[in-house]
Amino acid sequence: MAEPPTATGRPDAGVDRAATYRTIALRVMPLLVICYVVSFIDRTNIGIAQQGLKRDLGFGPAVYGLGVTLFFVGFILFEVPSNALLARIGARKTLVRIMASWGVVTVATMFVQDEFTFYVARFLLGVTEAGFFPGALYLLSRWFPSARRTRMTAVFFIGVPVSGVLGSLVSGWIMHTFGGVGGLADWQWLFLLEGVPPILLAVLVWCYLADEPEQAKWLTPAQKAAVRADLEADRRGKGDAGKSEQHGGLLTALRDPKVWILGLCACGAYTLANAVSYWTPRIIADAGVGDVLNLGLFSAIPPLLGIVVMLVVGRHSDRTLERRWHAATSWIVAAFAMLALSVSGGNVVVVILLLAIMAAAHYSGLTVFYSIPSIYLTDRAAATGIAVVTSMGSFAAAASPSLLGFIQSATGSLSLGLQISAGIVLLAVVLLLTGVKAGDLKESRR
Repeated sequence: MAEPPTATGRPDAGVDRAATYRTIALRVMPLLVICYVVSFIDRTNIGIAQQGLKRDLGFGPAVYGLGVTLFFVGFILFEVPSNALLARIGARKTLVRIMASWGVVTVATMFVQDEFTFYVARFLLGVTEAGFFPGALYLLSRWFPSARRTRMTAVFFIGVPVSGVLGSLVSGWIMHTFGGVGGLADWQWLFLLEGVPPILLAVLVWCYLADEPEQAKWLTPAQKAAVRADLEADRRGKGDAGKSEQHGGLLTALRDPKVWILGLCACGAYTLANAVSYWTPRIIADAGVGDVLNLGLFSAIPPLLGIVVMLVVGRHSDRTLERRWHAATSWIVAAFAMLALSVSGGNVVVVILLLAIMAAAHYSGLTVFYSIPSIYLTDRAAATGIAVVTSMGSFAAAASPSLLGFIQSATGSLSLGLQISAGIVLLAVVLLLTGVKAGDLKESRR
């Protein structure tokens, strides 16, 4: 039902938009960020657990790399179906389903006994977590207009470096403290204790979040009208560009060359993400850090810089309404940090400094890049379109861990793998700048 007009004839007249969006951000973002933190911790905690898995079950780098790959196989297979369901049942129910199921699988990973059960557990974790990331981005597109969305995406992406900090510290502490308690190995306690939080968070999401402003009892009618007007202005802008017919859903999104270009760019982004998220502990360990607690402490350093840089870059991107060069420049810096890391000689101080630069550039580039699909695509295509882009990137995410694992097994070093990864990232830069033009990303400031 339409809101009654004010004396000026507009239901949103006189609304303080900055205050309204601050209210929305304070309500929506903290819980969403916490969920993303837990998601990444449960996805990447095998980076710390691999030390115990190698000791107790004999898992070498190749087994570990294939286990990471199988996570993304399940993720790829179920990403688009999960987001097709999202469009039917809403973001809140989708996030609840995903978090509760991945928590159960994480707890069950403590019962891994051999390579086969390890592979099954990682595959099922990918299946259950599929759809969380694009589902969360879709939720943001239902609450924030495009001119404000990149900084909110940056806030959401805080979950990645925060998970790197907390995940490394907490995982290292759990394995250091609980190993052998109750007859369980350190890595078993890790999966048990880190599998419970997403189940509890699923309950909070169900009780606390809403799918869109119209359902929010904590917004006034005028505030709802203001947000609705801003989002409608976004939609009209896309329609004026001739995109409303082109992006009606999954099939039409698949026919759009730019969706494929963005998907190929995501391959570079995910190749970089894996180097940061999964191989940082191994790179630091190879530099001579053997104690699991120290490994967790040193692994927490790169994400700390990443948090600050990511927020600055995201805010600057929104202020200038420029997306392509912000993402591209970040990826160029990350690629050169990877190349320098591959020839660093294993000095611990130099390694951690380069990892910090690589992590900061990765988080900044990913934040801006993932604001592009929701700017370009209309609302009807946003959920499935983002899922397509994410799924394509996940192919690289699935292949790169095994590639790096086998390269390290064959050569005794990650250097060649890092150099190949840097080349893939630089190819993504070229694709982004040549395949997506500035005119494709028309935004207005609201």
